[in-house]
Amino acid sequence: MTELLFYHLTRRRLEQVLPELLEKTLQRGWRAVVKGGSEERIDALNGTLWTYSRASFLPHGTKADGFADRQPIYLTTEDERPNGAQVLFLVDGADTADAASYERVCDLFDGNDEEAVAAARLRWKRAKDAGHTLTYWQQSETGGWVKKAEG
Repeated sequence: MTELLFYHLTRRRLEQVLPELLEKTLQRGWRAVVKGGSEERIDALNGTLWTYSRASFLPHGTKADGFADRQPIYLTTEDERPNGAQVLFLVDGADTADAASYERVCDLFDGNDEEAVAAARLRWKRAKDAGHTLTYWQQSETGGWVKKAEG
């Protein structure tokens, strides 16, 4: 079964957290798909990943860049996995009907947005009912992560 990790963002924004999680993913030798809720958001994240750090580089691309099968990190709004990714990152309320194709799905949501929290609760319940292994992480006062629940 796929492992689902829910990341409740309260202290830092997605643009700060996602690159760090993607770095850890690549360090493990895994590939990733980042699925967003809109093309505008994917375009913004594409720019963020190019500029988030002077000391680091995250190789990534979109359909417009071509060579989707060669991209270590592939950004999309679709349920697609052209790079054979092991990890799926869901952002901005994006959902998937294809969680079972991945080893791990990371659902990042804005804890300061009541609608985003309610939608994440529904995704948690649906994943639990489907028998997936679940972990819920919340940002601590220092910006680190604290495991709050397992399911």
